Amino acid sequence: MNKNHKTAKIICTACLWFMVIVCTVPFIWMISASFKREADVFAVPFRLIPDYLNLQNYREVWFGKYSYSLMFLNSAKVTLLSVVFAVTTSILAGYGFSKLKFPGRDKIFLLYLATMMIPHQLLMVPKLLMFKEIGIYNTHWALILPAAFSIYGVFMVRQYMLQIPEELSEAARIDGAGDLRICFQIIAPLCKPALVTLVILFFTWSWNDYDNALIFINNKDLYTINLGLVNFMDETGLKYSLIMAASVISILPIFAIFLAAQKYYIGGLTAGGVKG
Repeated sequence: MNKNHKTAKIICTACLWFMVIVCTVPFIWMISASFKREADVFAVPFRLIPDYLNLQNYREVWFGKYSYSLMFLNSAKVTLLSVVFAVTTSILAGYGFSKLKFPGRDKIFLLYLATMMIPHQLLMVPKLLMFKEIGIYNTHWALILPAAFSIYGVFMVRQYMLQIPEELSEAARIDGAGDLRICFQIIAPLCKPALVTLVILFFTWSWNDYDNALIFINNKDLYTINLGLVNFMDETGLKYSLIMAASVISILPIFAIFLAAQKYYIGGLTAGGVKG
């Protein structure tokens, strides 16, 4: 049995390493191509580390005529505001559904969860008409406001808060604390793994949001980095060295935030499965 177990473990490990390599190779090629001259991108034999590191690609992308730096800043603005609003609303709603007692609380929560079954694409046209009516179409608020409310975020925070003993809230109320103070000063700090996980997820979703930006934004000065990358590909005429440099710039924030908060990520993802 021990021998069979060892063999199975080796096979699983080898399969996992194979999958890691398959998933990593495109990123390695992208980074390598971003430092090459255009003539060297598809040169044979392939060189992972080019003889000449062409930093001009990054200078041309960032400081050139393509306004890529402006699109990067637009994405940063939209993403940061979306994350702040989404985390705040998730904390407030999660606290309400887990620590406050009111008639029909659990039924309302189940009804709220049921809206996750509605396909995202089905709401595009109603949102477009509504945004035009209220005057936020073709502004960054058309991207920020829908992202400010997350059903998944509320669900995760609620599940995590259910694990926190009620005695903490009751003791704070006896000392005269209100619900907002209890929520943000006592309960929310104890949910740090779940909140950091939500920050990573919300940041990734908002930063990579292409569909909403494509439909709700048509002013080039308001383009986010996803629209900018597609526009950049059209304007450069498929110069792969420049496109790869632009792609590397676009994924750097996601890598940075994940590396900075990865120690909380697994704990946060598994938090919702402990108590329902």
